Amino acid sequence: MPRVTEVVKQLLILNVLFFVATTMIFPQYFGYLAVYYPATDLFRPWQLVTHMFMHADFGHLFFNMFALFLFGSALESYWGGKRFLTFYLASGLGAVAIYLLVLHWEIGALPAAHQAALMARPTPMVGASGAVFGLLAGYGMMFPESKIMLLIPPIPIKAKYFVLIYGVLELIFGISGRNTGVAHFAHVGGAICGAALVYYWRKNRKV
Repeated sequence: MPRVTEVVKQLLILNVLFFVATTMIFPQYFGYLAVYYPATDLFRPWQLVTHMFMHADFGHLFFNMFALFLFGSALESYWGGKRFLTFYLASGLGAVAIYLLVLHWEIGALPAAHQAALMARPTPMVGASGAVFGLLAGYGMMFPESKIMLLIPPIPIKAKYFVLIYGVLELIFGISGRNTGVAHFAHVGGAICGAALVYYWRKNRKV
């Protein structure tokens, strides 16, 4: 297990504080910080950032924070705090951008009556998952031969294969519409942006 690095530690603390504040102390502010489709009256520009620190329940928070600790600490140790934070935030912003673009396309394909219903009762998106999937992609590219122990089945797998398989599954779930209630295209978007940023840095000899 890697040691927890400084920026990762601060991100963990922020996510926990946001979770406690918006689920236990000030739940009425949850909607102000989750991200909504921009065409609705509930959208605010800051939601593009704040949604990354919001989580729907404890399980959602736990698994994202565990992945942040596990993969983020390794990347921060290698890159340093400033570059790691840039990578994390860029992955999260790229994830929400792709998620909203796909959502815009999906809504545009619906009949007008269905569009009106969605606009009247929009569903927010929350979670650090987009940024975390960027970390997964970055880890798989930077440490492709390292082993990750799966839970089910409990076998080791190389990071490059784990990231590839996980990414393809998320894309399939997103296209098929299965496992609804999960922002699969935010996950895919985060992985794409993370991989693109590592590729760019490598091309410019920055990693």
